[in-house]
Amino acid sequence: MRRRLRRRAGQHEPADINITAFMNLMVILVPFLLLTAVFSRITILELNLPAAGASQADSEQAFQLEIIVRAGSIEVGDRNGGLIRRIPASETGQDYRQLSELLQQVKARFPEKLDAMLLLEADIPYDTVVQVMDSIRVAPVVQAGALQLAELFPEIAIGDAPASNSKVASNKGP
Repeated sequence: MRRRLRRRAGQHEPADINITAFMNLMVILVPFLLLTAVFSRITILELNLPAAGASQADSEQAFQLEIIVRAGSIEVGDRNGGLIRRIPASETGQDYRQLSELLQQVKARFPEKLDAMLLLEADIPYDTVVQVMDSIRVAPVVQAGALQLAELFPEIAIGDAPASNSKVASNKGP
């Protein structure tokens, strides 16, 4: 009996593992996966909420840019000075080019100003919000024959738009 056990123990030597086929697969698979991978870029835009306890003395003297997006128009104004310009929407949607030109003029008057307040009505589409924010942050300008992006008002605070004057006037009694 012992002889049989000894013979069987001697006959079973550890076998070598052949990983050549696996290595060939990895050499082909890894570059293929790297080439076909989708490299996504996530952009996060930092937004600020309007401060609740801002001092009134400072805010009365300073220019506060306010862009109000309504279903039928975009209103650009100074919080303290009033409306600068109302840009009506066309049949195709909001006029972002005219908004960008107006904001470039405002930036030329107030070059040190970096913040703007974006106020939105309740049912404004997300695409409109994104395009208005892009128009507020940067503007395409041609310099030395090349198209470049000029920074306008990169610090955007977001909030709810006040009720429009036409709605307020129509709700008032005789």
